Amino acid sequence: MKIKYYILAILLLSGLHSCKILSNKAYNALVAERDSLSTRTTTLEAQVAQLRADTARIHKAIADLQSRYNTLSDNYNQANKNLDKTSSRVSQLSSDLQKREARLKEVEEILRKRDEAANALRAKLQQALLGFQQSGLSVDIRNGKVYVSLADKLLFPSGSIVIDERGKAALKQFAEVLNKESDIYIAVEGHTDTKKVYNLGQIKDNWDLSVLRATSVTRYLTDVEHVDPVRLTATGKGQYQPLDPGTTPDALAKNRRIEIVLTPKLDELYNLINK
Repeated sequence: MKIKYYILAILLLSGLHSCKILSNKAYNALVAERDSLSTRTTTLEAQVAQLRADTARIHKAIADLQSRYNTLSDNYNQANKNLDKTSSRVSQLSSDLQKREARLKEVEEILRKRDEAANALRAKLQQALLGFQQSGLSVDIRNGKVYVSLADKLLFPSGSIVIDERGKAALKQFAEVLNKESDIYIAVEGHTDTKKVYNLGQIKDNWDLSVLRATSVTRYLTDVEHVDPVRLTATGKGQYQPLDPGTTPDALAKNRRIEIVLTPKLDELYNLINK
């Protein structure tokens, strides 16, 4: 509105300055020009107001976009950091997996060698003890170990812990193989049936009988056949690990036995596991 008044004042001053008396035609022309200028001024003022409103709106839109950009940029940077961490973790897991696979292959190779050694040892023992296999002796493999099972009748008189001559002959053949296979651990286990022991002097029960029979075999192997005692262990299992849970004479006979468990030394495997 101020612009309109300024224009009107200029027109009046111009008229006064010219000191001329305007005719009605000239006056009307000036008034028309004034009204035209007023209309144009109003239009310009409306445009200015609209431009100001548009400018404010655009500034707000820019501010909103800048805020969204900053948020997206922060998220992008955080995502990059997380991606770097994830990539590093994946690389670490991949490296660990490769190491584990390499160790697994080593373990599998050692176990394969163990099984080969156990099979070779079983074959040697079966050949060496061939003459006793009809008298209650058997050789088999369980869990990578060689089990030599000797029926009590092959080694001991009934209720005795003293090895008889036939038992000594079997153990002699057995010791010849053991002394050639120095990388073998030897566990001698005594087993009994469930019948209670009566009137056997120092032998109080089946625990005693199983332990004393195991130590008798162990002493014979070390003292007579010169098997390194460091390699041997003697244990008594009593009646608690039967081969046959039945109560028939045949079942009881199976359970009265000495089992000699032969385990190849697995130092490589233990060292690998404990890395």
